[in-house]
Amino acid sequence: MALTSKLTALLSFLLISLFATLAVCEAQAEGEGILNAEIGRLNNQSLLWGPYRPNLYFGVRPRIPKSITTGLLWSKVDNYVDVQNSFRYTCEQNEGMAGYGWDEYDTRKGGVQHIHDAGNRVDITTEFVKIPGGGHGGSWAARIKGEPRDDAPSDLKTSVLFYVASEALGDTVEIVNDGDRNGFEGDVTFMGKSQSLGDFKLVITKGKGEHPSSNHAISEKRELDKTTVQSLILPEEHLWQAKQVLFQQLKAGVDEVIEEYGAENAPPPWQVYQLPNKPGTGNLHFIQKVFEGPFEFDILFSSGSAGKDLESADLTREIKGTTEAFNERFADVFAPQAPFNADKYRKFGRSMLSNLAGGIGYFYGKHVVDRSYAPEYDEENEGFWEETAEARARRQEQLEGPYELFTSIPSRPFFPRGFLWDEGFHLLPIADWDIDLTLEIVKSWYNLMDEDGWIAREMILGDEARSKVPPEFQVQYPHYANPPTLYLVLEAFTERLQKTNGSQRVGKEHLALDAVLETAHVDNPSLGVEYLRNLYPLLRRQFLWFKKTQFGDIKSYDREAYSTKEAYRWRGRSVQHILTSGLDDYPRPQPPHPGELHVDLMSWMGMTARVLAKIADFVGLPEDVQEYNTAFDGISHNLVDLHWSESAGCFCDATIDEFEEHTLVCHKGYISLFPFLLGLLEPNDPHLGKLLDLLGDEEELFSPHGIRSLSKKSEFYGTDENYWRSPVWININYLAIVQLRNYVLNPGPYSHQAKDLYVKLRKNIVETVYDSWEETGFAWEQYNPETGKGQRTQHFTGWTSLVVKIMAMDDLSWWTGNHLRDEL
Repeated sequence: MALTSKLTALLSFLLISLFATLAVCEAQAEGEGILNAEIGRLNNQSLLWGPYRPNLYFGVRPRIPKSITTGLLWSKVDNYVDVQNSFRYTCEQNEGMAGYGWDEYDTRKGGVQHIHDAGNRVDITTEFVKIPGGGHGGSWAARIKGEPRDDAPSDLKTSVLFYVASEALGDTVEIVNDGDRNGFEGDVTFMGKSQSLGDFKLVITKGKGEHPSSNHAISEKRELDKTTVQSLILPEEHLWQAKQVLFQQLKAGVDEVIEEYGAENAPPPWQVYQLPNKPGTGNLHFIQKVFEGPFEFDILFSSGSAGKDLESADLTREIKGTTEAFNERFADVFAPQAPFNADKYRKFGRSMLSNLAGGIGYFYGKHVVDRSYAPEYDEENEGFWEETAEARARRQEQLEGPYELFTSIPSRPFFPRGFLWDEGFHLLPIADWDIDLTLEIVKSWYNLMDEDGWIAREMILGDEARSKVPPEFQVQYPHYANPPTLYLVLEAFTERLQKTNGSQRVGKEHLALDAVLETAHVDNPSLGVEYLRNLYPLLRRQFLWFKKTQFGDIKSYDREAYSTKEAYRWRGRSVQHILTSGLDDYPRPQPPHPGELHVDLMSWMGMTARVLAKIADFVGLPEDVQEYNTAFDGISHNLVDLHWSESAGCFCDATIDEFEEHTLVCHKGYISLFPFLLGLLEPNDPHLGKLLDLLGDEEELFSPHGIRSLSKKSEFYGTDENYWRSPVWININYLAIVQLRNYVLNPGPYSHQAKDLYVKLRKNIVETVYDSWEETGFAWEQYNPETGKGQRTQHFTGWTSLVVKIMAMDDLSWWTGNHLRDEL
């Protein structure tokens, strides 16, 4: 009996302990769930609104399909002829701009953009802020200012239009008609009702500024000191074509003038191009003001759920606070290190980061996909590029979707859409600034994945996005890959999670509206791990899709290699290009062969396996960890067995020669460096020394302006398109600088060589990008290795903005190898 009593007591104690433990675990899980939901809610609130139409100089919309969209247009109106070519709306290359972009911008708060419109002789400033409150993303406001440039007449005539469009059926935006038949002397007010946004109020203030005068008889109908409104009802698919619609309305107004007064007795141009006042019901409303000299007016969007309407004083206060907060935070996150301590580099850095973040957009619509799965697309036969061309000519593509994407873009005027391989580079600086925003964008990309594991390399969603892309480049193919650069971001995230001590308390039921969202997934490690756990199945699916669709053939050609599984070949090859690799026209083996192996793709797969092993470990999947480690081990060995050329002293692509034998084709350049660039070589790897020799050779790759994409000694250097055949690209130089730094701080036989290259290359890249920016007002897609001049696409504030991270890296000129300093 005594034993039974003791056992009963022990069992009761264990049960009580178990229930207590379970209760604690349940409470903790519930607390973490509440925190996760609250962070998600606050993220959606603070990121709902923004200038998310980066293809426009200024256009605000929410991250909601078929919602309210807005845009800004302007033109000088001092003559009858130039107006058609002078109206600014969509960002365009070579449009007479002396530079434009955000000088400071935080995606959660807002910022200030300056547009130096030399063609119209006016500098436009757009100040944008978000004010939290209520349940629909809060309210927002913008201040539009114009200042005649130094070469402009003091009485410069400028027509400015702002429009609001409602895409969703059933949503309404109605004018509060306080004006007279010729326009509005004071503010213009709209009241709106939206299923997704609730009730709202939009006010365009009277503003400040003089207005031109006219003695023409038409002044009885068109009063230049009044704001005019035209309301239109249009099919939804026409709403994005606001500029064309405006021209139609202006032409109708011009026709009325000519019919009534004749061409010989026309009013002055600033009156001819004033819209007649026709407010009313519509899903598109133009609001026009005509100014003489400098001007300013506000746009105030007040959410009905916020409980208080915005006023201009609120905007003034918030602009000041946003500017101060941005500058303080930039100094904390991205303070340039020596030798870039001067104020000019801080201003430059703020601009580069702001334009990268200011290029974040929300896109919605269908895209064009060829899912015919034609056997030619497997590229298994010699001469496959001709077969694939025939398959594409059958035009079996179809529209798919709609889909939505929240992403940054490479260039507002030329590439205003999502590019998969660019995006990983874009997000590296953004992750330092706001990791939660970064994870939101990564999730948006992976939500596009199909059931096989494919994500299109370009997301061209909707008619507006397609209008910027030639038809032959619109079609996406579900067997074509792109470098998986998002894993670079996920690796940086996991490293930050590993450094977190985990001491933060979780389970707060509510967070304050001003809670720090930028780092919530790092400050609360359980949130970060949960994010990885939810994303992991998609990451694994993508990895397996790569292995299935981009495999390289080892067995058919009796290649000798450590692993029979790890070899890779890009699909989508033509004679001159592998667009899917991202390195478009970089020289590859000729002629193309189904037995080719591509060292850059092998390196990307090695990096991916390394990152997935870390993530699988985080989420508690040891068998998957072992699988990825095995793949990484095979790739590490096969890079040498299949791609290393001892005679060339670098890694090379491989092909099959006329004797059906494995052979290397070595075009020294970026391709040769990829195992180094992606951190696949140990500090004591003997191959590393030879790659550093190649990188630092001024007769091969090293230039005063960065690492050339192709060796100066190559027969293909600077030939044909010369896209990746000599120019300096910042994304690849960034990877090189990061790895050089790593090899300095992780001692090995090549640390001194790495240090010398790091110091020189870091200085060369920053000065090249800065000097061109200072001279032209723009960041550029690539840079000339001989002159340092920016080339190709202007306002390329995508991966060229990596210069912000480069400036913030350590100045290692002090390093001697005798001691180590804390990393900055």
